[in-house]
Amino acid sequence: MEPDKTNIPGVEKENPNKKSAIWLILLIVLLAIALGGLVYKYYTQKSAMAEMEEVLTAEKDSLTHQLEHIMYQYDTLKTTNDTLNKEIQVEKKRIKYLLRLQASNAQKIKLYKREIHTLREIMKSYIRQIDSLNTRNKMLTEENLQISTRLQTVEKTKQELEKEKEELTGKVNVASVIMAKNITVTPLNKRGKEKNKIGKIFKLKTCFTLRENPIAEAGQKTVYLRIQRPDSIVLAGPDTDVIEIEGQPLAYSAKREVEYLNKDIEMCIYWDNDGSLISGKYSVTLYLEGHKIGESSFSLK
Repeated sequence: MEPDKTNIPGVEKENPNKKSAIWLILLIVLLAIALGGLVYKYYTQKSAMAEMEEVLTAEKDSLTHQLEHIMYQYDTLKTTNDTLNKEIQVEKKRIKYLLRLQASNAQKIKLYKREIHTLREIMKSYIRQIDSLNTRNKMLTEENLQISTRLQTVEKTKQELEKEKEELTGKVNVASVIMAKNITVTPLNKRGKEKNKIGKIFKLKTCFTLRENPIAEAGQKTVYLRIQRPDSIVLAGPDTDVIEIEGQPLAYSAKREVEYLNKDIEMCIYWDNDGSLISGKYSVTLYLEGHKIGESSFSLK
């Protein structure tokens, strides 16, 4: 049988209150340690959240800045292609929509980054298309300039050829004029004899030779005679009218038709005296087909 320790000298009895106090202190220490851990965890998480917030804010600001820069780049895209301009406007509206959104978490930031990457790739495609169009337009402009220069050269050559043609035509027209030579005026009396006294003159006989001209047109021709008195009055005939010489109407004294065969042909034209002769020096001019073909003079007493 085990002896009773309570009756053994030197052995103290255990105090139940003391034991409870020890457990209570131990519990308090444990709670204090747990509370310290929770406080540490709280402040650690709070610090991490603050850092995360700063990172999110920085990311958001960076994304906003990138979107604004992309918008500026889209604004600088210039082209005359209507289809491409419409597509660029659609992408600019898309950027404005993204700028109104809030990148409040990592998932939205990831979405923003993906959209920004897409926008940049689309913009690169637009830049390539615009560069290609500009290159093509430049080539077309240079081609148009070359064509315009060639057209100007052709037009200038055409004008020069037309001018040469006109000059040649003028020369041919001049060369084709049938000229008169050996022009003589003989005053005749009623018997056909030569008389220089005004009172005896019945007719004025103007003789000449139409010169040979192989390039002139052969056929029926009308030669007009114009006799001017010393006082510049034109001697008229009973059936005379006016002719047009170099665009101007001109009175004539007499005319005669002749068959011209491109050879020298001698002929005479008569003017009947109507009593209008005066003394002095007269001028005689011949016209054919609108050209002056010869002139001479004579005097009466």
